[in-house]
Amino acid sequence: MQAIEHNDDNVVVDASKCNFCLDCIPVCPTGSIDEWRVVEAPYSLESQYEWDELPEQSDITLEANSDNATNNSDDAIDPIAALLAEAHQGAGGKSKAPASASKPAINLYNIGNATEAIVQGNYRLTDKDSDSDVRHIILDFQGKPFPVLEGQSLGVIAPGTDSNGKAHLPRLYSASSPRDGERPGYHNVSLTVKRDEGGLCSNYLCDLTKGDKVKVTGPFGATFLMPTDPTARLLMICTGTGSAPMRAFTMARERTLGAREGGMVMFFGARTPQSLPYFGPLKKMPEALLQQHLVFSRSPDQPKEYVQDRMRKEADVVSEMLQDPNTHIYICGLKDMEQGVEEAFANIAEASGESWQALRDVMREDGRYHVETY
Repeated sequence: MQAIEHNDDNVVVDASKCNFCLDCIPVCPTGSIDEWRVVEAPYSLESQYEWDELPEQSDITLEANSDNATNNSDDAIDPIAALLAEAHQGAGGKSKAPASASKPAINLYNIGNATEAIVQGNYRLTDKDSDSDVRHIILDFQGKPFPVLEGQSLGVIAPGTDSNGKAHLPRLYSASSPRDGERPGYHNVSLTVKRDEGGLCSNYLCDLTKGDKVKVTGPFGATFLMPTDPTARLLMICTGTGSAPMRAFTMARERTLGAREGGMVMFFGARTPQSLPYFGPLKKMPEALLQQHLVFSRSPDQPKEYVQDRMRKEADVVSEMLQDPNTHIYICGLKDMEQGVEEAFANIAEASGESWQALRDVMREDGRYHVETY
């Protein structure tokens, strides 16, 4: 529909052309991946281009009646509002950063002022016989500042132009390395990228070799951040490349806590051990630092198991963490996982006499509940 356009500072959406495909969300330099917006009427292009940050949002009540979302009356809810509210429903509303999280740098490099990184390495994480080609790609910024925190993302601009002759918009990828780099003090950044058939940027990244140059924007993301409080506990649920921020969290904790108990529990799902990124390094991780539950849905001669199934099996562990006001929850991976994980949380909470929705609302308000699915 060509609804997205941009200048050097902002990516904007022309509501008159929008078909609600949500392609605007992954590329917006204002951080819309964390800032879903419910509006009574679309913002004009002129106002969007003038923004340095997102404007304050007023409280809006959405009616369940679908007719109200599509008719032409003055009281009708804009269909964009209904769609965005539904898309973000799994996160329980607007997310907040943890109280102890470091202040993130956002949009230091934008489309008109992208920085350049050099590929230090490109390593396949999954077996060659696996049906999933997942890569660990390390980028070096040659001394230029790129202060990305654990949980933030960066944008990669694939070379070439689109069908209209315009430069490609950035595609977002979560950093899978801690803030001080793949190795302490190196300040490089690693990405976890799955090759998607027909995917422009994923194939570009997966085919990179050492020494290649990459155009990068960012960092992006202001809420899916790690608490710096060493006593905070982390309950992490992920699938596939959703492991990227979890790897960053885990490595950061290992560097700061050393041999101490990490207070981290992770449920990590994949089709098989051969298709699970970082399977080898995870098996070497001390149990005291990270209690891990690796779950496989397509292992030969084994029944299908998903992360929500293992959560129910480990209900005592999950329940105890839910009742601890020092627990932070992070969910990252495919959108399809969201409903199953929510239902598992509800089952576990209700078995302890808790309302999951009420508990989730408290955690979200405290900056302790975070969802990033795609």
